[in-house]
Amino acid sequence: MGIGPKEIQAVVITHCHWDHIGCIKSIRECTGAKVLVHAYERAILEGGEPSIPPGVTALGKLMGAFLNAWGRKPLLSSCEADIVLDEEDFSLAPFGIGGSVLFTPGHSLGSVSVVLDSGDALVGDMAMNGLPMTVGPDLPIFAEDLMALRKSWRRLKERGVKRIYPGHGKPFAAEKIFQSMGLE
Repeated sequence: MGIGPKEIQAVVITHCHWDHIGCIKSIRECTGAKVLVHAYERAILEGGEPSIPPGVTALGKLMGAFLNAWGRKPLLSSCEADIVLDEEDFSLAPFGIGGSVLFTPGHSLGSVSVVLDSGDALVGDMAMNGLPMTVGPDLPIFAEDLMALRKSWRRLKERGVKRIYPGHGKPFAAEKIFQSMGLE
């Protein structure tokens, strides 16, 4: 993308599941960027011991059972947080980005999303769009709290989000998930 590692000033951790934080220590060392994480996820990031979230779909339950039966949690290099987020919106303007980090719990207790002024939202695993996780745009196969997840999607709709960038799969129009949840 034509961006050098040292130009990256901030890395927002949407949630601390192993497949989203596995390389964060190396990324931080390479870029010198500030690492932002929600307070509810901080101990996971700094302790290097992510949990396996509960499955909420048939595939999620099957994968969860397999991972738990396997009996090993991945141990990751711990990484200290530079900025610890709370329930308040956090402006990314100091980093030259038009947008904010919003607290959007549900997938995990400390999930956050990046909502840009353009209407684009990077939502981590609040949504998935593609095999093997889902056939099309849908809710995640794992979630800590489905009611909180629904409230978080309502909050994103109220913010005027237009395009969703999930942690797994291709971007899609936000209306697709708003309609499937009855939030139109």
